[in-house]
Amino acid sequence: MTYSEWFEAHAAKHAKLMRKLESKSMEEVLDYFEYENLSQCEPDFCPLFAEGKKCHDMEHLNCYLCACPEFRFDDAAPVVKSWCAIDARAGKRFTYAGVSHQDCSDCLLPHTRGYIRKQFDRDWRRIMHRCNAHTSK
Repeated sequence: MTYSEWFEAHAAKHAKLMRKLESKSMEEVLDYFEYENLSQCEPDFCPLFAEGKKCHDMEHLNCYLCACPEFRFDDAAPVVKSWCAIDARAGKRFTYAGVSHQDCSDCLLPHTRGYIRKQFDRDWRRIMHRCNAHTSK
């Protein structure tokens, strides 16, 4: 699956869930997206839910963003497919088959309520509009 394919699939899934929550306040939406709640109420939202796993080892994991607005990708790029726009200290790089990718597994930033509040928009696509470097140029 390419980054673009994942992005589009997740945007559709997020939009569908947000329609269900349209009458909720921002804080109620964030409560709903807390890992403990979301994994029980929306078991198909994330493949890790079926395994009882979290993507990041943190106590108060919030799944609202599920990806970071600072993540950049370009599926058409020949060597560097993804990177961090702010070069977060917790970020790393890995190379697979000669292609470089961003590894955000140690970065907790987009899963904290404070960060999400600053970025919040009911439309996930608007928050994430800069991620696809190929289409946001």
